[in-house]
This record gives sequence, structure tokens and C-alpha cells, in this order.
Amino acid sequence: MTTTPHARTTAANRRRLALVVLCFVQFMLVLDDTVVNVALPSIRSELGFGAAGLAWVAGAYYLAFGGLLLLFGRAADLLGRRRVFLGGVALFGAASLFCGLAQEPWQLVTGRFVQGAGAAMAGPAALSLITLLFPGTEERAKALGVWGGIAGLGGTMGLVISGALTGFTSWRWIFLINLPVAAVALALVPRLVAESRAPGRVRPDFPGAVLGTGALLSLVYGLTRAGESGWGDPLSVTPVILAVALALAFLAVESRTAEPLVPLSFLSFRTRAVANAATLLFSAAFYAMAFLLMVHLQTVLDYGPLTAGVAYLPYGAGILTGIWLSSRAVIGFGVRRTLVGSFLICSAGLLLLSGVAPSDGYASGVLPGMLVTSLGCGLSLPALTVAAVTGTTEENAGLGSALLSSVQQVGGAVGLAVLVSLATRRSEALTAERGPERAATEGFSLALTVAAALLTLGAVLVAALLGKDHRREPTLEADRA
Repeated sequence: MTTTPHARTTAANRRRLALVVLCFVQFMLVLDDTVVNVALPSIRSELGFGAAGLAWVAGAYYLAFGGLLLLFGRAADLLGRRRVFLGGVALFGAASLFCGLAQEPWQLVTGRFVQGAGAAMAGPAALSLITLLFPGTEERAKALGVWGGIAGLGGTMGLVISGALTGFTSWRWIFLINLPVAAVALALVPRLVAESRAPGRVRPDFPGAVLGTGALLSLVYGLTRAGESGWGDPLSVTPVILAVALALAFLAVESRTAEPLVPLSFLSFRTRAVANAATLLFSAAFYAMAFLLMVHLQTVLDYGPLTAGVAYLPYGAGILTGIWLSSRAVIGFGVRRTLVGSFLICSAGLLLLSGVAPSDGYASGVLPGMLVTSLGCGLSLPALTVAAVTGTTEENAGLGSALLSSVQQVGGAVGLAVLVSLATRRSEALTAERGPERAATEGFSLALTVAAALLTLGAVLVAALLGKDHRREPTLEADRA
């Protein structure tokens, strides 16, 4: 039976509305990566956190989100992507309410961990739904461009929204604001998106799930702990060593099982492998940059929470501009050229920021580098997303989405642990000699210079290994079948 023009238009409108709703959910999930940063002093004073415990307000979210992504991404393929997405959104909303009403430190940390678990369920499922809703090359590039850009914008706007809500109302609203978004998603997604799952009956790979989840949880815990207490702490080093051992065991199990959680052939697909490696470097640089720049604004420039949040608005505008350009660049020039150019723009922006002196103000010192960096960030995120889900099918769309999200979280944890530690130690070594402001600025500059080097390395990696543009790359045997 032929489809009428009216029916085609209606279906297209439903897909667009579904994309809007799914992107708003992703905005909410990524926003909660950073939304607590500006509010931490207020949270500490009201709930009585110690210095060590306060780090876990952010760390508990990273731990659950990064550690559980692969498990829930595969669960979405097997149990139904819409079902897992809705379950994750409901869990995230309930945990947000629990965080907003918390009266004790343990309650807030517990709520943040459950929030991370809900995000690990909803995020990969949402991305795989979008991948299947927009199968054509150009329409998928545009949809994933919006998705990737909104994700980057969520991380930035978390700082702005946190500053505004903490300054005008209470830190509790940074969590309670999630409830309307969750409610809208739970009401609309069942009407807009059909259920989908991997075809046939697939036996769950429980040993792979346990080993893979254990490796990610251990790695994220160790890196988060290292950022807090340094690499001299046995509780930082031991989990990382354990993560390596679990990862090796995971690879051994996956190479032998008939129905693996992560098929090694999936990991060997060149475009996805290079995209995920580049994402690791990108996330390491930008999670650290966002944290260090916020510290610089509040310590060296002496901005309050609201002013520091508002200072990030040009960064958000730059990301939106990059998003707008990115899907057009991917379609016109291909993923490879877009990524190389965007990574080099990002690197140039970070080098500009690294040249800031303590006497420089916001407009003359911070703003130029911030704008260049944000433009490169907006260009990069959609292109990375397109490359990372290239060749995914009805069978493994959730896995591809979860793998990308896992790499982003682990890369962010690595960046925070290594680059923030590098900046802190540099500052401590110079404080007595050059004073606190000069020492803090030099630590900031050193970390951003290393971040720029990571992005330059990413550009070289993409240029050398991505090869032909993904639009012309051979498909997997599973895709041909």
C-alpha cells in the first residue's frame, strides 16, 4: 500500500518531535554532569560536608554513569530500547527529587549515584532510538548533529543554570528542575517512538556484563579518587590496577563466548574505533577545561556563583554556532576533514586560554580563547557522534551508543584526574615563590597546554587512521545481511 503525502508528513513531524524530546532528556542528563560544580560551596555549608566527602557529590554520578553504561546499553538492545529509556528517565526523576529533598550528606551522595544509574539507562537507549529513527546518511548526520551539540551545550549550561539557581533561589532547585523534563518525556515518548530491540532471542552474556561493568566502575572510581587525593593514595592506584585486570579478563571472555556483550568485530570496525579513541582525548581535555576555567573565574577573577555562571554564556553561544555548522560540514566535507579541522580549532582556543595572565580581565583574557574553543567544541561533538555510530544496526545500536557514552565518561574522569592534578601540583609548587594568584594561573596554563596537545594528537590520529570519509567506507557483514 502506497503512503500518502499527508501520512509521510505526519510521520516526519512525529520523528522531529521525538528528536526534540529525546534531545531535551540528553540535555538534562549531561547538564547533571556539571550542574553541581558552582553549587558545591552552598551544598557544603548547608549539609555539613567534609572536604573529601564533597568530591563525591560529583564523583558518585560519574561512577554510576560511566560504570553502568555498557551493561544498560546492551540491555536496551535485548529488552527494548524504549522500555529501558523510560525506566531510566523515571529512575533519574525519582533520584532528582531525592537529591533535592536531601537533609544529610549520605542522602545526597546516594541520590547522585542513583541519578547516574538512571542516566546510564536512558542515555544510550535514547541515542540508539535516534539512530534508528533517522536511517538516511544526511538526515542522520543532521539529527546526530543536533544530539551531539545539545550534549555539549548541556555540559556548559549546567554551569550557567547552577549559578543562576544557586544565586537566586537554592541549590536544591538544580535537581528539582529535572522533574518537569522527566514528566514530559514519560508522557510523550510512548506516543512518538515505537519499541525496538535486537531481532531474535539473544542469551545475555552475564560473565561479560559483570567483568565489563566491574572494569568501568573500578576505573572511574580510581580516577575520581586520584583527582581528589593524588596518585600516592593506594585507594587511587589499586582500583585502576584492578580495572586493567578485569578489562583483560573481559576481552578473554568476549573472544570465546558465542553471544558476547561486546563483539570484538564491533570494536574492530575502523571508523568507530578511531572515533571512540578521538572522543577519549576530546573528553579528557574538555571536562578538565570546564572545571579549571570555573575555578579560575571564581578564584583569580573573584567571581561569585551567578557571575561565573553568566560568564559561560558566550561559550554556549559558540557551541550553538558550531552545532549549526557541523552537520553541514559533515555532509559537505565528510567526518574526517570536519574532525581534523574542529580539533585544531579547539587546540588553538585552549592555547589562547593558556596564555591568560593574572592581571588579564574577562574580556581581554578569557573571552577570546573561550569563543574559539567553544566553536571547535560545537563542530567536534556532532561529527564524533556520527562517526561513533557508523554502521550500527537494529541489533547493536544500543551497544554503539553506550560505548560512545562510556568513552566520554572515562575520558572525562581521566582528564579531571590527570590535568586537574597537574594544575594543582604546579600551583602548590609555585605559591610560596610567586603568590597564590600567579601560581594558580600558571597551573591553569600548564594543564590547558597539555589539553591542547591532546587535541592536536586527536587531529593527527583522525587524519592518519580514519582514512576515507565514513560515507564511502565498506559496511560490516552484519549491515550487508
